[in-house]
Amino acid sequence: MKLTILGCYSATPRTLSNTTSQVLEINNHMFLIDCGEGTQVELRRHRIKFNRIKHVFISHLHGDHFFGLVGLISTFRLLTREADLHIYGPKGIKEVITLQMKLADSWTNYKLIFHELESNTSQLIFEDDAVEVYTIPLEHRVYTNGYLFKEKERDRKLDIVAVERANIDVAYFRKLKQGFDVMNEDGVLIKNETVTKPAEKPKSYAFCSDTVYKEDILPIIKDVDVLYHESTFLDQHAHLAPKTKHSTAKEAATIAKLANAGTLVLGHYSSRYPNLEDFRSEALTVFDKVELAEDGKTFSFN
Repeated sequence: MKLTILGCYSATPRTLSNTTSQVLEINNHMFLIDCGEGTQVELRRHRIKFNRIKHVFISHLHGDHFFGLVGLISTFRLLTREADLHIYGPKGIKEVITLQMKLADSWTNYKLIFHELESNTSQLIFEDDAVEVYTIPLEHRVYTNGYLFKEKERDRKLDIVAVERANIDVAYFRKLKQGFDVMNEDGVLIKNETVTKPAEKPKSYAFCSDTVYKEDILPIIKDVDVLYHESTFLDQHAHLAPKTKHSTAKEAATIAKLANAGTLVLGHYSSRYPNLEDFRSEALTVFDKVELAEDGKTFSFN
C-alpha cells in the first residue's frame, strides 16, 4: 500500500504548498482522494500516470478539496482519454462540474460517472474482487465524508516445494490457494496448511478530512492500518477548532489511539504555523506512531 501526498495544507494559498489531494495505491488500484487546485500539476510532477486514475473520491465541496477537479477532467479530455472516470462526492458535485463544462463547451469524450452521496451513515460505495471502499461520515461546516479503503483477503500462497513433494496435480492449485484440502495423485488427502502459506494481512487506509473531533467514527475505522486525520490547529488555538469544525493534532492522535490504528498521518495544517514538527510533538504526547504529511512525500506501508 502506497500513499503519495500531493497537497496537505488548509485553504489559505501559499506559494510553496498545495491544498488537499493524495493518491492511494492499494491492491493494483490507484485512487485519487480530494482534488484541490493544482492537483494535475502535482500528478505530473510526481510522474503519476493519469490513465491509471479511474476513481476520484471528494470529501466535501469546499474549494481547497475539489477546485482542481474540473481542470483535471478537462486535461483528461485534451489527452483523448477513453476510460470511464468515476467520481464519488456529496450531492451537488455533478451539477457544479457539469455546469462548468457546459459553459466552457468542454464536454468529455469519455464517460463521467457521478456517485452522489447524502447519507449520514457509513455506506459501501465501491467493491470489486480486491478492494472495498466505505464512507466515513464526518462533521464539518458542510456535508462531508471521509473514506475507508480495505483490501479483501488474498489467496494463500503455494509452497511449491511442498506441493511437488506431495505429488499434487496443477489442476488443484487454485483450490489450494482458496484454502481447501485436496487429493493428490495417489488419492491421499493433503491438508492445506501443509503445502501453503498464509496470505499477507489485508491493508486498510482511512482518510478523515475535514472534521471536528468525532468519536462516532471509531467503529468504522477500528484497527485501521493507517489513519490520515486532519490536524488544522495546535493546542494554542484549540478554541478555534469547534468554531471552524476542525481538529487539533492531539485530537487526531486521540482518535488514532481509540481506534487502535497502526500509524497516524497528520495533515491539513493551518498555514499560520511555521514548523510542522510541532504537530508531531503534540500528537506524540497521546499516540506513539505519528507521521507528518508533506507535499510530495510518499509513504509505503507493507
